[in-house]
Order: sequence, then C-alpha cells, then structure tokens
Amino acid sequence: MGHAVPTETGDPSGPGTVDAGRADTPGTSELTEAELLLGDDIGRQLIRLMRVMGNAHAQVTKAHPEGLEKAAFILLCAVVEHGPLRSGALAEKVHADPSTISRQVGQLVRAGLVERRADPADGRASVLVATEAGLRLLERNRRLRNRHIALIVSDWPEPDRRRFAELLGRFATSYENYLPTLIAELVADARSGGEN
Repeated sequence: MGHAVPTETGDPSGPGTVDAGRADTPGTSELTEAELLLGDDIGRQLIRLMRVMGNAHAQVTKAHPEGLEKAAFILLCAVVEHGPLRSGALAEKVHADPSTISRQVGQLVRAGLVERRADPADGRASVLVATEAGLRLLERNRRLRNRHIALIVSDWPEPDRRRFAELLGRFATSYENYLPTLIAELVADARSGGEN
C-alpha cells in the first residue's frame, strides 16, 4: 500500500497511530502487517477528525467564553442519559477518575443545569439530577448537532449514511469494551519508561 509511518501520534490516551515497523509493541505481535496498516489508516483519520472537532470547539469557546467546558457538557449528557447518579457512578459512566470530575460537576450545579438531591436509597448520600434548564440546553445542542451532521453527510447515498452510523456505533462499542486493556497497557508502558 506504500504507507509512510506518520510522525503525528495524537492524544496518547486516544487511538493514536501504529508504528507498523514495531513488532514488539505490546499486544501487536499476533497482528499482521496489513492489520497494523489498516489500524494506522483508521488512527490517522481519527486524529484528523479530533483535530477538526477540537478546532471547532475552540472557536465556539472563544466566541462564548461563558459557555460550558466540553468535559462538563459530557457529564451533563451522562446525567441525562443515565441519571440520577452518584458522583462515583457518573465518573464510571464517562471512564474518568472520580476526583477529576468534581470541578465540572460544580460548574454544572452553579450554572443551574444539574442539582444534587438526597439519594432515595441512602439519605446521607446525594445523586446528581439534570434540571429543566439542563434538559433544555441538551435538547437544543442535540438539535443543532443532528442538523449539522445531517448536512455534513447530506450528499452521501442513503445506504452509505446508514452503514456509516452502524459501523461508527460498532467501533465506539468495541473501543469502549477495549478501553480497560488500552489503559492497562499505556500505564504499564509509562511505568516501564516505554521500554516494553
């Protein structure tokens, strides 16, 4: 296929790219060269997509500095989809350390988008629940997102759009299921100083 190994590695916690010349990369010894090159193709496109999406988010944040941080918005989505939730359960849903989400939860509470209520199962604990304002914000953003995504793929044949949605969903599920393995390998690699 004549692929050059790219120098861009992207977010180390994300899919990144594969150095197809390294057979000693943890967990890759059983993969063929063709599989590694395909992984590289997918990885480079994901990096490209993350870069474009990050740039769009930065432009919106610059225009509306009072808006929610991206991390806080992800938490709001999880509370709406899975709530009411305790903070620890929320962190688990978004694959984050509980100590890292407290600031974003605080931002959501101060903005009136989420509120803390007594946990019906244990009145000493609290659960996070989306407010009416939080539900309205999420619905408005969902409509905007849906419209823009529909416009982006509007010139694709209908079967391609449906197949893309199906494959993207499969990829997201597979990535989520693989995440514990990915994290364990990255942590082990970091602890060994990258000598694995």
